[in-house]
Amino acid sequence: MRLVNARALLAWWTESVEQLTSVLREVGPDRGCWTWWDDSPSPQTSGAWARRQVPEIAVYTYDVQLTVGAPQPLPEEVALDGFDDCQFTLCATTIAWPHDPAIVDHHATEGHSWRLRLSPAGAQVARLTPAAGEDTGTADASARGTASDLVLFFYGRIPLDSLKFEGDRRIFDQLAAWDPSV
Repeated sequence: MRLVNARALLAWWTESVEQLTSVLREVGPDRGCWTWWDDSPSPQTSGAWARRQVPEIAVYTYDVQLTVGAPQPLPEEVALDGFDDCQFTLCATTIAWPHDPAIVDHHATEGHSWRLRLSPAGAQVARLTPAAGEDTGTADASARGTASDLVLFFYGRIPLDSLKFEGDRRIFDQLAAWDPSV
């Protein structure tokens, strides 16, 4: 019975992916559509939905690999774009940050960095380019790791201690507990 259910689930999954892919191809990436991230700077388009699916699937793939005891890092390109998407789509908001203002930096060892400014005006995200001589100033907290590890931390798959962490740990705890939709 279990094998039949697994086959049926796999068939449903395959059909669903094919249907989603077909619709996204048909409408193209610039088609406006409903999103739940209307207060973020990310576009409300079918292309944004497609982009959002990539890190989700990569993290679920990691979950399956972890279950069978062979977790692999997310592919670099997927992880870098996925973390960028997480910052601009999931973190950026105009909803007031309910704690003391703070600045949080995330640094991928692959050379990309992001700054999250938390304030009563919400959460604003910017890409940092310290290699280009940009003054990054001082953050209240920062985390450094591979892009894969940053994504896995963001999704709650690995602890903060898996990254090189500096500053006020309480801010990361507040971020993890913050639900700007309430």
